[in-house]
Amino acid sequence: MNTALKTLPEPIEDTDFVQFWNTVLAPKFIKFKHILVGGLNQHSAAVFPSLPVHRGDRVLDVGCGFGDTAIQLSQFVGPEGEVVGLDCCDAFLAHARQDAWERGVKNISFMRGDAEIALPSTAFDFVFARFGTMFFANPVAGLRNMRTALRPGGRMVHIVWRNRADNPWLSMAKDIVLEFLPQPSEDAQTCGPGPFSMSNPETVTAMMKSAGYENIELTRVDAPVLVGNNVADAIAFQLAIGPAGEVFREAGEKAEEMREQIERALAHAINQQKLSSDGIVMDSSSWVISATNPKN
Repeated sequence: MNTALKTLPEPIEDTDFVQFWNTVLAPKFIKFKHILVGGLNQHSAAVFPSLPVHRGDRVLDVGCGFGDTAIQLSQFVGPEGEVVGLDCCDAFLAHARQDAWERGVKNISFMRGDAEIALPSTAFDFVFARFGTMFFANPVAGLRNMRTALRPGGRMVHIVWRNRADNPWLSMAKDIVLEFLPQPSEDAQTCGPGPFSMSNPETVTAMMKSAGYENIELTRVDAPVLVGNNVADAIAFQLAIGPAGEVFREAGEKAEEMREQIERALAHAINQQKLSSDGIVMDSSSWVISATNPKN
């Protein structure tokens, strides 16, 4: 087992983007793991039953984060198959390895790497990514590396957010925060192009074609997402992660001065949202994008 790991590239010096994820964003994401894992899984759950993954397959999960989708994929391929979860964030991988160990999953490995830099060639039957490719600084390069990691005829599926209007769970909080704070400057540190960078179907199709894929298909998935166990949890989440979190972080002392007013405004808006047995949920919408690596 772990044969695919032998073909992964040697580590190279981290980019500023990778360093930012490891130092600034990772602690925030870990704090809200309960939302990021449990809150987003309906989008992958909607497509997992139809994924072209079979027993014995070798699968790569790009941007695997806390490893929940990689662990699910390991059940598809069975003990004779193999799943490699790849992420650039050490802390995420530590959580993923621990979770896999506690579950007794034997056919999975986790590896630190950057899909935009390099991936093994023709090593996998299937490549998957959930809500990670939107943050590629060079999306065509990242998507191309994902394709070349596939065997000829292999399939890939990645899930990305659709437009702002259909994702109020991301857009609403930012609009509110911007009533109190300025837009981040052009040189602000960010997690990448942002959650809506692949929301336009024509744009993302062009990216996929430039990366060399064929049989490109987009399927819309609408699903509620958990944004917090309660109002206070939801407010803290919005001010730590995502578009609103970026505005708040970059405003620095000004944001802290305005925190009380901002939290009050967010609380008013969040109180209008749906309440489930798990907590507060909001509407969201994604594209499930599938494609094939040409056989020739």
